[in-house]
Amino acid sequence: MDFSHEKLNVYNKALDFIEFINKLSLSGHNKLNVLDQLDRAATSIPLNVAEGTGKYTSKDKCRYYDIARGSALECAACLDVLIEQKRINA
Repeated sequence: MDFSHEKLNVYNKALDFIEFINKLSLSGHNKLNVLDQLDRAATSIPLNVAEGTGKYTSKDKCRYYDIARGSALECAACLDVLIEQKRINA
């Protein structure tokens, strides 16, 4: 079964981003709150894109796409925190 969200570039890039954050070399830092937040925010992006794609009205679609965008910005902030903490390199 083909789902329309699977054809979206943004959806596939969001999955690529999840793969990227999973590869971050942060061994020994698994208990950092910011890593948990990063994982949750990154997961939220493709989930909300997919859910938004299934909505019928523009208003409903925009609501989910806005949430996905907010989660992407949250991920950017989490990465900034990790850089400031010297846990990752820019």
